Amino acid sequence: MTTDQLASGLGNFLRPDQISTSDEVRAEHGTDKWHASALPDVVVFVESTEDVAAVMRFASAENVPVYTRAAGTGHIGGCVPVHGGILVSVMRMNQILEINPSDGVCVTQPGVITGELQNAVREHGWYYPPDPASLKECSIGGNIATNAGGPRCLKYGVTKQYVLGLTVVLASGEILKTGGRCHKNSTGFDLTSLIVGSEGMLGIVTEITVRLIPHPQTRAMLGASFPDFTAAAAAVQAILDSGTLPSALEITDGFTMAAARDYLGADKLPPGDAYLMIEIDGNIETVARELPALRDFLLGHQAIRIDEAPDEAACDRIWQLRRDFSYSLKHTGLTKLNEDIVVPRSKLVDLVNFAQQLQKDTGIPVACFGHAGDGNIHTNIMVDNYGDPATKEKADAALNRLFTWVIENKGVISGEHGIGLAKKPWIHQALGEVSIQTHHSIKQALDPNNILNPGKFLDQ
Repeated sequence: MTTDQLASGLGNFLRPDQISTSDEVRAEHGTDKWHASALPDVVVFVESTEDVAAVMRFASAENVPVYTRAAGTGHIGGCVPVHGGILVSVMRMNQILEINPSDGVCVTQPGVITGELQNAVREHGWYYPPDPASLKECSIGGNIATNAGGPRCLKYGVTKQYVLGLTVVLASGEILKTGGRCHKNSTGFDLTSLIVGSEGMLGIVTEITVRLIPHPQTRAMLGASFPDFTAAAAAVQAILDSGTLPSALEITDGFTMAAARDYLGADKLPPGDAYLMIEIDGNIETVARELPALRDFLLGHQAIRIDEAPDEAACDRIWQLRRDFSYSLKHTGLTKLNEDIVVPRSKLVDLVNFAQQLQKDTGIPVACFGHAGDGNIHTNIMVDNYGDPATKEKADAALNRLFTWVIENKGVISGEHGIGLAKKPWIHQALGEVSIQTHHSIKQALDPNNILNPGKFLDQ
């Protein structure tokens, strides 16, 4: 169908202000934070489950590709409409429908910003723990699509652990209800978990019921400098072996520290070639006891300087340093290929050693930092002039070496960003043929004409 025919057909059940074919709007909705882009033929701004169902009935009848986009903060090209068609924006579906502390649930639409959802439930004394780094910008719908994580996953788990129920519009336009609002549910297949992380290829999520927990009374942090990454990684394992479970445990390598010194000023950074950020939370009395004990513990495990953050404001200052690490890498002027690989925690030092060797072999800087407690280390290939074909080929070869090493060492190629377009070339290697065929069987059952997010990792 032509763009005009699509817009005309959609106009039979959507208002004119819900449909756009302008070049500016199409370009805005044709990309995410990754470098790939493609223009949809038409963008629609849905406002209800019924809107989405009507769009899908139309698309199914006409065999038109449909791509779903929320806030567009992904890093994998997951929402890029590579085959044109209809781009469904859910960002007008931005209402928190219910906060119910008695049931320990919150019901929300997919366009709600994650940080705003956290703030809303905290006003009731409750807590929604998943905290992607982009929580002030990303939406809960996007978090569902990729099973997003964040620093506090070590203690609290990822998005999937908090989703109790979903309303999902299938490719046919039928409306599927999965799960519910009960915190335990062994009724039938776990379709809720199947949809979470499916990257818009099995259905369009229009309503989400998440589990809430009581908000911790307080939190505190330590920022610990170490002479090298090996010492910091050993401290990570020692902390966990001691029986302490921090809410967050972040590690940073020497390259990132050097970039931060250049960006912020040498006097703004602690000494050493590795930095560990440890957050603990809980009851006020418990945290007050744990913080000095943890400080003494780290001093006994090669820490050369420790910054204490006993209250919210001080914690924010340490977290700001963590955010500044990302800005510092951007400040280098290099393109950051942000890979969210995960390795078994015992392989942290091996990963950084491999990254350093990769840097020597290719001449491409590699920066490692991230969630040390669960092995989810953002291994950033820092590329000068990625738009140059020869440079891109060299960088992509480095990525291939990285992903191959990770898989060979019993790791996975994505811990929280998903696959999308960015990691599509490695999906067979990562999953294996039986798993790939099982994915295809599920896709065929729910989307037999392959109209939901086509062109991504299941299309080879």
